[in-house]
Amino acid sequence: MPIFISYSHKDKDFVDRLAMQLVRTNVHVWLDRWELSVGDSIVDKVQEAVDGASALLVILSKASVESEWCKKELSAGLLRELEEKRVVVMPVMLEECTVPVFARGKMFADFRTDFDAGFRLITEGIAKVTSASLGRTKEATYHTDWSIDWGNVNGRVTIILNYVQVPNKEPHTCLTNIAILATPAATRAFESTKEAEGVEVAKLHVVKLLLDKVNKAGGLLPRLADEREKIYKFEMKGAGRDEAYEVRIGVRRIGEDNGRDILVNTGNVIAETYQHMTEVLGKPKNQRP
Repeated sequence: MPIFISYSHKDKDFVDRLAMQLVRTNVHVWLDRWELSVGDSIVDKVQEAVDGASALLVILSKASVESEWCKKELSAGLLRELEEKRVVVMPVMLEECTVPVFARGKMFADFRTDFDAGFRLITEGIAKVTSASLGRTKEATYHTDWSIDWGNVNGRVTIILNYVQVPNKEPHTCLTNIAILATPAATRAFESTKEAEGVEVAKLHVVKLLLDKVNKAGGLLPRLADEREKIYKFEMKGAGRDEAYEVRIGVRRIGEDNGRDILVNTGNVIAETYQHMTEVLGKPKNQRP
């Protein structure tokens, strides 16, 4: 999903520079002057964009803190922040001004003296909500770090997912590696989606196929009793003719042996990856109504 920029049009020169820098670093930006067309309902389009944004960059200036439009966008963003219990609104200080109450307790990106320093703080702040290929999910008793990579093996697309599950109090860690090798037809389908919608969306399509396949198999719940890797191999089909993928899933434990078996919910970690990717990228075209 995009990064929404809330600003006063009096600051458009700075905002254009900021937005273009973000675009150059492959960040999807929602800017009203780029997105709205003649005849669009401004209120509806802006509300939809705020609701669907990964985060809101709120440009703080003398003009913006007096703008009624900016106040409405800010209110919508703060409401999401309260509902979702995560950082949604990120203040950007352009010049000395009366700082709104919401920003007084927040770290802000400071552009008053150094554009590059301020931009670095923004990229660091939005990284977790703009990266579809890296993530961390937290549960009450453990957290999971994961990544999804892709490459080419002898002309065939290969996608690799790695998971590290770390319990809070147990003396072991669980490692899951998923390797997906596309057939030539699946490789062509991947490349076509990559060209049309980007590589992250192409990876998302494959992760969705994997999630559906694993769910139909009951979630894949390997029980780990020792150091040996549990391995699953299967084929999954795509929507296109001859579109298929060879899948290998390996799950193992490392660390101390406490005499207890460990049950790993493979389907759950894949579902968490898919959820994170859809939150960052938005709903894929082939899943839109």
